[in-house]
Amino acid sequence: MAKSEVQTRSELIDQQLALSGWNVKDPTQVIEEFDILTELPEGVAERRTPYEGHQYSDYVLLGKDSRPLAIIEAKKSSRDAAFGREQAKQYCYHTQKQLGGELPFCFYTNGLEIYFWDLENAPPRKVVGFPTRDDLERFAYIRRNRKPLTQEFINTSIAGRDYQIRAIRSVLEGIEQKKRDFLLVMATGTGKTRTCIAMADALMRAGHAEKVLFLVDRIALREQALAAFKEHMPNEPRWPNVGEKLIAKDRRIYVATYPTMLNIIRDEEQHLSPHFFDFIVVDESHRSIYNTYGEILDYFKTITLGLTATPTDIIDHNTFQLFHCEDGLPTFAYTFEEAVNRVPPYLCNFQVMKIQTKFQMEGISKRTISLEDQKKLILQGKGVEEINFEGTQLEKQVINKGTNTLIVKEFMEESIKDVNGVLPGKTIFFCSSKAHARRIEEIFDKLYPHYHGELAKVLVSDDSRVYGKGGLLDQFTSSDMPRIAISVDLLDTGIDVREIVNLVFAKPVYSYTKFWQMIGRGTRLLESSKPKPWCTEKDVFLILDCWDNFEYFKLRPKGKELKPQLPLPVRLVGLRLDKIDKAIARDHTDIAAREVAKLRQQIAVLPKDSVVIKEAAVALARLDEENFWISLTPQKLEFLRNEIKPLFRTVSEADFKAMRFERDLLEYSLAILNEDKGQADTLKEGISEQISELPLSVRFVKHEETLIRAAQTSYYWAKADEDDLDELIAKLGPLMKFREQMTGLEPVHLDLTDVLHNKEMVEFGPQHQAVAINRYREMVETLITELTEHNPVLQKIKNGETVTADEANALAELLHEEHPHVTEDLLRQVYKNRKAHFIQFIRHMLGIEVLKSFPDEVNAAFDQFIRAHTTLSSRQMEFLNLLKNFIIEREKVEKKDLINAPFTVIHPQGIRGVFSPAEINEILQLTERLAA
Repeated sequence: MAKSEVQTRSELIDQQLALSGWNVKDPTQVIEEFDILTELPEGVAERRTPYEGHQYSDYVLLGKDSRPLAIIEAKKSSRDAAFGREQAKQYCYHTQKQLGGELPFCFYTNGLEIYFWDLENAPPRKVVGFPTRDDLERFAYIRRNRKPLTQEFINTSIAGRDYQIRAIRSVLEGIEQKKRDFLLVMATGTGKTRTCIAMADALMRAGHAEKVLFLVDRIALREQALAAFKEHMPNEPRWPNVGEKLIAKDRRIYVATYPTMLNIIRDEEQHLSPHFFDFIVVDESHRSIYNTYGEILDYFKTITLGLTATPTDIIDHNTFQLFHCEDGLPTFAYTFEEAVNRVPPYLCNFQVMKIQTKFQMEGISKRTISLEDQKKLILQGKGVEEINFEGTQLEKQVINKGTNTLIVKEFMEESIKDVNGVLPGKTIFFCSSKAHARRIEEIFDKLYPHYHGELAKVLVSDDSRVYGKGGLLDQFTSSDMPRIAISVDLLDTGIDVREIVNLVFAKPVYSYTKFWQMIGRGTRLLESSKPKPWCTEKDVFLILDCWDNFEYFKLRPKGKELKPQLPLPVRLVGLRLDKIDKAIARDHTDIAAREVAKLRQQIAVLPKDSVVIKEAAVALARLDEENFWISLTPQKLEFLRNEIKPLFRTVSEADFKAMRFERDLLEYSLAILNEDKGQADTLKEGISEQISELPLSVRFVKHEETLIRAAQTSYYWAKADEDDLDELIAKLGPLMKFREQMTGLEPVHLDLTDVLHNKEMVEFGPQHQAVAINRYREMVETLITELTEHNPVLQKIKNGETVTADEANALAELLHEEHPHVTEDLLRQVYKNRKAHFIQFIRHMLGIEVLKSFPDEVNAAFDQFIRAHTTLSSRQMEFLNLLKNFIIEREKVEKKDLINAPFTVIHPQGIRGVFSPAEINEILQLTERLAA
C-alpha cells in the first residue's frame, strides 16, 4: 500500500535514522522542516529555480558543533527517489550560503531507496542506510584534509618491488579519478598482502581513509594478515585482538573472515553502519565468494580492492564485472611467469614428478591383484571375483592401504631433503578427505616409527589444536618438526611458509584456480636474512603429482566447467510459481490460491536483516499493494520470477532435508497438473522410497506410523489430493532428518600390494632450461672445489695472489678438457655477466670476489631510481619496467630506441610522451651508466 510523504517519513525514514543513532525528536541532532531561504545571489540568474523563496528541508542532520552535516530530501514511497535529487542539491547549497561553513552532504530518499551525494566530489550512489553522526564527521574530516594521491609517497620498506609500486600507483590514480572498484591479479607469493598494507598506509597518510577492512576466507589467513599489519603498521590499532568476539568500533584496521563479517552486518544488536569502512580489501576474489558473501560488499559499497592469484585468462567474467573491469583487463596484473623469469627471480620455479601406480592405471580386479594377495583374500573369506574397481574409484568406493603406502615410500625416496640429505624438507600432502589424511598419517607413523609420530601431522580446519601460538600450524612454520603437513583444503590457499620444498598432490584437482593456489604454496623464495636450519637454500621445489593433474590441465586449461547451482530455496519458489502459473492456466483457482498463500508465507519470513532484502525494498513494496495478489497476470508472475524468486538465496536458516521433500512433492503435483503420468509415477516412486526409509525406531517417527505405512500404498496415491500432499509435507517433512541413508555405503577397505607403474619428470611452466643451468653451475663449482686441493694456480687465486697470463691460460685449458666443459663464454652465459673475465669467475666461485650479474645490476639501478622517484605515475613506471627488460635482453639501449617500438605501445611518441625533458635526461644518464 502506497504511503504519503508524512507516512513515509514517520514509518520508514525516522526508523532508518534511529537505526543509525539519530533521534529525530532531539533538535541538537536533527532539525525537521528546516526553513531555507533559497534566494540566489546576484549574478547567477541563469541558475534560478522554481524553488526560490522560503523552502523547507525535510531533515538537517547536525554535527556535534551544531552545524549542518547533511540534508535529507524525502519523497513519498510511491515516487521515484530521484525526484528529490535536484531539490536536495539546491537545499545543500542554500544551507551553506545561509549558515556558512562547509557544504552539507546530500541525501534523497523515498523511504525504500536512499541515495548519497558527496557534491562536487562524486556522483550520487545508492546506499543501504544512513550514516551515523560519527560517519558524517569522519567524511567531513576526510573531505577537508585529504591530500592528492598522485603525489603521495609510497612506503617502499613495506612494498618496495617495482611491480608492487606500480600496482599501488594504479589504484591510487584510479581513486583520484573517482573510481571505486579495483582488481589486482598477482601471482601467489608476489606479496599481495604487503602491497595492500602499503596501499592502506598511503591512503591513511593522505587522509583518504581512516577505517580499513581486510577480508579473508579462513581463520589461518586472518591470523597471518593480522601479523603482517602488526609488523608493517604497528601503530594502527587492529581488530580483533585475542579473545575479542564483539566488534570494537574504535580501531583503524579490521581483519575478518567472510562468515564473521556477514554475521556482524546481519546482527542488529551490534549494528555496524554501512558507512563504517573507507577502504575494503577482498582477498581471493572469485565467484564462489560472491555467490555466498557478496552481500558484504553490497552492504558497505565503499572503495573496494579485489585480490586474486588466479591467472587473468581463467578469471570468471562475473569477477571482472563486479569490479567494473573489462573482461580480461584487471586494474593491474603481475604473473607467475613474470616473477619466475625475472633475473634474479621473485618466485621459485618447480619441477614435477609424475607418479602413477598399477592400481591407479589399471584398477583393482582379479587381473591386477598379485597371486600372493589373491591367496590372502581367499583365506580371509573374500571372493576375488567380487573385487572389481576402476582406478578412479580409489579413495572413494575403495580404500587400498598398499597404494597409499607406495605413494608415501616414493615421496620419501624422491623428495627434496634438508641439508643433511636424510629427512624431507617442509612438505604439504594434499589429501582428498579427512579420513584419507588420517590414513596417510598412520602410514608415516608405521613406516618411520623412530620419529615418534612427529614427522607428519594432519592439519584440518575443524581441529582447534591447529591454530594459535604453539599450535600445529605454528609448529610446522616455526619448528623443525613436523616436516610434513597433511592437509584437506586448509593449506590449499594463502599459507605463507617459505621453506616448503615439496608438494604432494595425493588427490585429483578439477578447479584451475585451486590448482594454482596449491602450487603457490611452494613458490615463495627464502628470506636470506632469516634462514631456518632445516632449509638453508631453495632454488627449485618439487611437486609429486600422483593423479595426473598437470596432464589434465594441459588438456583442459580451465578445468571442470562447474554448472551454476540454484540454491534449494530459490528452486522451491520457482516450482511454486510454475505450479501457480499452470493452475491458473488450467482454471484450478483453488490450487492456485492455496499455493499463493504458501508463497506469501515464504516471502513474509525472508531475513529482513539481509542487505539483499533491504536493497529489494522497492520490489517487495509492490507486493503490499492491495490489488497485487487479486489477479496474478502473466506480467505479475514474470515480476515474481525475475525480482522476488532470486531473493530466496538469502535463506540460510532452514530445514533443508524437509525442504527437499517438499520440492519433490511440488514436482509431483506439477507433473499431475501437466498430465504427465510417466513423470508423476517416477517422482511418486522416489517419494515412497524416501518415506520407506524413515526409521520407526525413532519415537517422533513412530508417532506417524499410520501415515508412513499408508503413503507407501498404491491406493493412497490413487486418491491423494492437495490436502493429502500438504499433510505429507507438514507431518513427514520434519522427520526426513531421521531418514536412514541407504545409499552412502561404506567404501571397501583393502590392503593389497600396489606397484609403481610410471615415474617420470615432467617439464611444466616457464623457464624450462633453468634447471639445466643450475645443474651446470653446481657441477662447475664442485669441480673447482675439488681441483683447488691440488692445483697450484687455483691455490694462488684462493690465497689472493696474482696469477700470470700464462697461468690463467693453462688453467683455462685444463678446465676446458675436464668434465663439465668450461669456457669463458659459457661462464658469462651461466652467471649472466657479459663483462667479467675468466679469472673473475674463478674468484667468485672461490668466494673471494662477489660478481653481480648484469640483470642484477640493471634491477638494482632501476629499483634505486624508482625509490628516489616515488611520485611516478603508473604509466611512467610501466615505461621504466619495459625499458629495464629491454636493457636486460639487449644489453644496451640507444636514444633512438626510446621513440620506437616497443616503447610506442605505451605512448605514440615513446619516451617524449611520458616524461618531461629533465626526466628524460635523468633516464638517459641511467642507461649510459649501465652500458658503460
